[in-house]
This record gives sequence, C-alpha cells and structure tokens, in this order.
Amino acid sequence: MVQFQHLSAQDARPMIENQQATVADTRDVMSYTSGHISGAQPLDNSNLSEFIANTDKSKPLIVCCYHGNSSQGAAQYLASQGFEQVYSLDGGYELWKITHPDLCESS
Repeated sequence: MVQFQHLSAQDARPMIENQQATVADTRDVMSYTSGHISGAQPLDNSNLSEFIANTDKSKPLIVCCYHGNSSQGAAQYLASQGFEQVYSLDGGYELWKITHPDLCESS
C-alpha cells in the first residue's frame, strides 16, 4: 500500500509556488474562507468523492489541516485511493501562514 510522506513548509513552498502539486485543505469551511494556502482546494466529506474522481492522481498531493495532525489520516486515506505521491504538511496552515504569508489568500 502507498504511504503518505511528511513534508515541511520549506520543502512544500517550491512545489506550491510552481503549481507542481495539488493542495487539499481539510479544515472547516469558515477557517478555509478566512485564509488558506494560495491555490488550495477545500476538501471535506461533502466533496470527497468528486475530488477523488476529478483530481490527477499522478500529480503530487499536499494535504493541509490546522497543525499537521488530522491531515495525516486524510493523506493516508487519499494514498489508499490511488494518489501516487501524497504528503501531509507538517505544522499545517498555522505554521504555513507564519512562514509563508505571501502564499496565503482568503475567499
């Protein structure tokens, strides 16, 4: 079975800047709307099936939550659904917004 990998914010930055990875944000809608990684897609139970069906499984996938804990379970599940390169963002959005505020946006 494919396993997810941990990814630091520092290592994730070039992948996100160059749009080399899909970013899935598993936080609640209000938190996502208030601020998220530039280009991130919200992901929850209501759109999970659609996300799995419509996302390129060969492109790296970075899963982000609040602090990097719950994203690990989501990353493992997505790896089991056929995504080839799945990463859990260490420190989550809370660390990301401090270290890379220039790559944050709100909806």
